[in-house]
Amino acid sequence: MYAIIETGGKQIKVEAGQEIYVEKLGVEADEVVTFDKVLFVGGENVKVGAPFVDGATVTAKVVKEGRAKKIVVFKLKAKKNYRRKQGHRQPYTKLVVEAINA
Repeated sequence: MYAIIETGGKQIKVEAGQEIYVEKLGVEADEVVTFDKVLFVGGENVKVGAPFVDGATVTAKVVKEGRAKKIVVFKLKAKKNYRRKQGHRQPYTKLVVEAINA
């Protein structure tokens, strides 16, 4: 069984036992998070939401919060001696999906 959930402005396909990375949720490690914005539940009984499936939830356990690898943002305007170098590290929350309740 799998589900498609919405979190952090993104849609993520999840299955029980899967590790996923989502936008930072601001919760402590080992806490349980419940997602109620379930768009789709697949498997034997398919349920499609309009926009969300009624009564469907996905529970996940927080493993850790962290920051992704640094990316370099470099702006350049040719022939004008304009150069700007900036770095960015996106914060994330790592989860393990425990159950899909449909």
